[in-house]
Amino acid sequence: METLKVLTDYYSGYDEDGRLRSKHGMVEYLTTMRYIGKYLKPGMRVLEIGAATGRYSHALARQGWQVDAVELVEHNIEIFRRNTQPGENVTVRQGNAKDLGFYADNTFDVTLLLGPMYHLFTVPEQKLALSEAVRVTKPGGVIFAAYCGNDATMVQYCFGRGMLREQRYRDLVDPVTFKASSDPAELFQLYRREDIDGLNIGLPVLRLHYVGTDMATNYMRAAVDGMEDELFDLYLKYHFAICERQDMVGASHHILDILRKNGN
Repeated sequence: METLKVLTDYYSGYDEDGRLRSKHGMVEYLTTMRYIGKYLKPGMRVLEIGAATGRYSHALARQGWQVDAVELVEHNIEIFRRNTQPGENVTVRQGNAKDLGFYADNTFDVTLLLGPMYHLFTVPEQKLALSEAVRVTKPGGVIFAAYCGNDATMVQYCFGRGMLREQRYRDLVDPVTFKASSDPAELFQLYRREDIDGLNIGLPVLRLHYVGTDMATNYMRAAVDGMEDELFDLYLKYHFAICERQDMVGASHHILDILRKNGN
């Protein structure tokens, strides 16, 4: 209940759609949509777990895909429903990423887990959400799991904004490895590659892509938002060229792990 209250309070006052429509937010959004588009084929059914207000679900439904959405926070569901346009083949229901029991095994061709891993603070919870996403995906289907990067937060916030001057933040950071821990009060769980690899162990999946969806963007947010369209288009080309560079992905604020479920 504590986590739900924190999330409800946060998202009730946060404009997630607006963030994704800013130039800096569009980089993450367009990158995610670019990779989703690689795997969509006619007749496929899409599930978005933790759909928030529906930025991705609505976009995909408006392209003609059948989309089922699950969201935990009632405030987000209300906005999701208000944003639904006539003709969209989309449904939304309240539910928890850790228990998708209302869906049968092997139901969806593409499963999006683009928000829940941000707000799960123990490995058992994280494993449960990821395994549920895999369970409801068809053999051969593709799962997109998004994570917040540990080291981008360390660089931009802990050092760039001086948060480590405060003892309460120093207490959350390992003084040797600089791996951050978190809890519901801090809202966001942070990951490194080894954390994500560990969550995948034992699951019937194969990694297809490991992508930094914003890479350098949030370090230079004001500059990106101020770019004229021609320069922004060039920046996107650069970003797409480097977003799978494994020597760079660890510095991204948002990371997308793209997995194929084993089987045909």
